[in-house]
Amino acid sequence: MTVIAARGARFGGVELSKPKSASDQRAAVAIAALRPSEYTAALIQVLQANAGCVRGAKVLEIGSGSGVVLAALGALGASSLCGIDIEEDAIASGMLLLEELGHGEAAEFHHGDMWSPVGDRRFDLIVANLPHFPMGDGAIPGRLPTWSAGGLDGRRLLDPFLEGLPRHLAPGGRVFITHNAFVGVERSRKIVERLGLAFRIVLTTLVNIPDGKLDRMSAGVRSVEEGRSIHRYGPYAFGEVHVIEIGG
Repeated sequence: MTVIAARGARFGGVELSKPKSASDQRAAVAIAALRPSEYTAALIQVLQANAGCVRGAKVLEIGSGSGVVLAALGALGASSLCGIDIEEDAIASGMLLLEELGHGEAAEFHHGDMWSPVGDRRFDLIVANLPHFPMGDGAIPGRLPTWSAGGLDGRRLLDPFLEGLPRHLAPGGRVFITHNAFVGVERSRKIVERLGLAFRIVLTTLVNIPDGKLDRMSAGVRSVEEGRSIHRYGPYAFGEVHVIEIGG
C-alpha cells in the first residue's frame, strides 16, 4: 500500500506546478489523458445536488483519475478526501490539483487496485466513475490503456466494487456511481439489494460514443442494445448513462 501526501507531485521525475516547457511534455500528455469526461460531469452534478451528505463526510473515490471529483467534494465541505487509482500519473495529477485548490491537508492518495489500499476502513461517502465500457483491453487514442475498458461485459471492475461496499461503507453512508445502461443495471440492482443496500437511479443522461469507441464495443452487447440504450442518428451514437445512489 502506498500513501502519498498531496505535496511535491511529480510526473516521471518532472516537478509539477503546470506544464511550462518541452521538458514537461510527459506531464502535459498525462494530464490530457486524464481529462474529465461527460460521465464525470454527470457525477459532479449529482454530488452538487446532494451537498448535504457531503459536508463533514469522510470520502473515498475509487478510480480518482484527474482528481476533479475529489476537488468538487472538497469544495462542498468534505472533511477528508481519499483517492485510489491504479495509474501513477492519476495519483500525481490528483495530488497536484487538490494542493493547488487548497485541499491538500485533507487529502490522501493511494496507488493500488480497488479496495486493497484501504484495508477495513469505512467511509461516509464513496464515489466512483469506474471503467465499465464493454470492450477488451487496449488504449483508445488520447487516453490511458486502463481508461474505460471494463472487460467484454463491462463488469470486470463494477462487480467487485459493489461486492466490497458492505465492508467499507459506514453506517448511514451513501454511494454515488456512474453506470452505463447497457451493462446490466438490473444485475447491479440485484447485487446491491442482496447485500442489504438500497439502489436508486437519480439521474439518466446521454453521452456521445465516438466511432473509435463504438467500434471497440463487444459485439454481443452492441447487437442487443442498439435501439434500446444506444441511439444512433446517422454517423452519431449516444449511450444512456445513469448515476446510481446506493445506501443503507
